[in-house]
Amino acid sequence: MERGSLCVVVPCHNEEQSLPALFERMGTVEPALSRWLNEPIQYVFVDDGSMDDTLSILRDEHAKRPSVHYVSFSRNFGKEAGLAAGLRKALDLGSQFISVMDADLQDPPELLGEMFARLEDGFDVAAAYRTTRAGEPPIRSWFAERFYGIINRISDVEIKSGARDFRLMTRRVVTAILSLPENSRFSKGIFSWVGFKTAWIPYENIERERGESSWSFFSLARYALEGIVAFSTVPLELISILGLLTCLLAMLFLVFVLVRALAFGDPVAGWPSLMCVILLLGGAILFGVGLVGLYLSKVYSEVKRRPLYVIAEEA
Repeated sequence: MERGSLCVVVPCHNEEQSLPALFERMGTVEPALSRWLNEPIQYVFVDDGSMDDTLSILRDEHAKRPSVHYVSFSRNFGKEAGLAAGLRKALDLGSQFISVMDADLQDPPELLGEMFARLEDGFDVAAAYRTTRAGEPPIRSWFAERFYGIINRISDVEIKSGARDFRLMTRRVVTAILSLPENSRFSKGIFSWVGFKTAWIPYENIERERGESSWSFFSLARYALEGIVAFSTVPLELISILGLLTCLLAMLFLVFVLVRALAFGDPVAGWPSLMCVILLLGGAILFGVGLVGLYLSKVYSEVKRRPLYVIAEEA
């Protein structure tokens, strides 16, 4: 593998407490990476509408080191938009190798050396995954494991359990990722969908050193739902099957009612069971309509062709 340039992409949202520690850690890692690099590491920080001093810190750092670049959004567009903008900027800078990591140091920069070693072995991507979830709330860990189990069963792509966005990629991999034009993005699924030879590097979970995560339980649940909708149509197929089974059950029930009426007359009794059936069918119909509406909303979002993000400032 020939030596080349590295660009580290870091999405940021209210990370004023984490950034100084990240700069310090990367400073200790850079010398160990020199054997694979022919120039100093470049950085692209994406300020995703932060409300604290994140942007001010990035401006100051850019003034000290021109290798530190930043992109600042006009408002909060979400981490997926931040990743896309950062990867685009990295390509524009001409980097041969591109890494993605979080600012909170839950992605240990020291793994970059091992990642380069795996690329040297012929891999196109070296990605990290957590072997433990120590420090996370148990309910969040349980739902996360269920999510990976479900999406790997109903989707054509395989997403490794515990996979992080933290990875090192060659330029052609990033070019393939950015060639996907959808606005409803789910990066873990996109990383798997584009393929390429991937080496997985395990590590134990590291708790956030400073600041607080902007991901609540409900935002993570919504993100997981978007991932399922983006990479599987199985829920729609299940609704179709449920509708067919319901129709068959209704026909059998109709036959039963007719036979009973012919044999025993037509008593007035049965109101409670009738209400149960109506509520069951009504709930199933509403659930099905809501699921179809969810997929339709994604189509609506895509056909509008709005930009994924709006840049207010960059350097």
